[in-house]
Amino acid sequence: MKPPLPPSTSSALRKTRPSPYFYTFLTFTVFVLILYCEDLLSIFDRNELVAIKPIPETGKEKETKSTSQLPFVIGEPEETGKKEETESTSKLPFAIGEPEETGKKKEAKSTSKLPFAIGETEEGCEIFSGRWVRDELTRPLYEESECPYIQPQLTCQEHGRPDKEYQKWRWQPYGCDLPRFNATLMLESLRGKRMMFVGDSLNRGQYVSMVCLLHRILPPNAKSLESSIDQSLTVFKAKDYNATIEFNWAPFLLESNSDNAIVHRVDDRMVKKGSINKHGKNWKGVDVLVFNTYLWWMTGRKMKFLKRKGSFKDEKKDIEELTTEDAYRVAMKSMLKWVRKNMDRNKTRVFFTSMSPLHIKSQEWGGEPGGNCYNETTLIEDPNYWGSENKNIMQVIAEEFGKSKYPITFLNITQLSSYRKDAHTSIYKKQWSPLTPEQLANPISYADCVHWCLPGLQDTWNELLFTKLFYPR
Repeated sequence: MKPPLPPSTSSALRKTRPSPYFYTFLTFTVFVLILYCEDLLSIFDRNELVAIKPIPETGKEKETKSTSQLPFVIGEPEETGKKEETESTSKLPFAIGEPEETGKKKEAKSTSKLPFAIGETEEGCEIFSGRWVRDELTRPLYEESECPYIQPQLTCQEHGRPDKEYQKWRWQPYGCDLPRFNATLMLESLRGKRMMFVGDSLNRGQYVSMVCLLHRILPPNAKSLESSIDQSLTVFKAKDYNATIEFNWAPFLLESNSDNAIVHRVDDRMVKKGSINKHGKNWKGVDVLVFNTYLWWMTGRKMKFLKRKGSFKDEKKDIEELTTEDAYRVAMKSMLKWVRKNMDRNKTRVFFTSMSPLHIKSQEWGGEPGGNCYNETTLIEDPNYWGSENKNIMQVIAEEFGKSKYPITFLNITQLSSYRKDAHTSIYKKQWSPLTPEQLANPISYADCVHWCLPGLQDTWNELLFTKLFYPR
């Protein structure tokens, strides 16, 4: 039999034994923790995230800033506080996109590659800023007589233009050179794919230029050109490559009463709201899309919009009138929404060509009153020249493209083309209606100062498209 414990030891054990209330409290605490564990963790997590602060910028550029945005996609929102010290803010007049970068190269560039890209434009090269240089060695890129696809509205030599000076100018960006247009590279990249130009007759001119640049390397039996009955859809096929280069007539992008590619001269132009799918059905499955729309919106008066359920044939139409800028914004929003829903940014590219300038008032470049592009054979030398093109439209494009979730490559051809008053078809084209004696006596009255001779200026537009497709920055 064990001896009894000393009183002092027994007393100490009794003092350290937990109270029944302690077990009750402990059980309750464990229950609460189990029941509300997720909520408590989320509270602590939020506090931790709030506590993390960005590293302040002092001199050195942001090291983690993504540069995955397409060049000439409308630029990033303005940063508050101190601006990056090495970024130049100089821009072309009314240019849309990021300013030319100078100084130290951004340290954390995105490694993601854009579809079709095989390289990059060299740092600091703004390809839309430059000058025209005379080049008799490499210009023109093809002869008018070599390309049977040029429409008679654009064959200036065939229709009597006496000079070829307009064919001998090459665009030279400041500080860099454009890569030489490579038809084989373009066709190989388009193997099994589709490229489509969508818009008005100016975009059709760029389309024809592209076909002329490509067809030369194809044997006669390896290519074809077909058009729909109403000529709203034209398809050039490079058979050995299983590639197509297409054009879709859609002057407003939205459905309009001018959608007939043959008979579209309508005095009372009208567009239908919410109708992007009318033409959009033709764009599905395209790998490279090139949009344009501008000239048809310039009516000088408010644009009429037909409500969605209406028809252009209705005697009584439910019409809403919008200013030119507001109407154009509707079209841009619709186009961007369609692109976001239907184009895969990992496989496809979308381009938008800026407005093609007119030369209908010679006083704008210091010429004689009452003149236009007729008989003009020289370039405008003022680097800051800007004609009558609507600057507010450029602002609308900048605002809407800046919100786009799908990157759009902006081909800013307006400024560089504005110097080329010499390159229009003028009177050297097929006239679809007989000229009156009065017109014949005054060629200025019927000179076309909207469209461009081929070969010519629009070949440069495609050189720029080629550069941005394969060598984006």
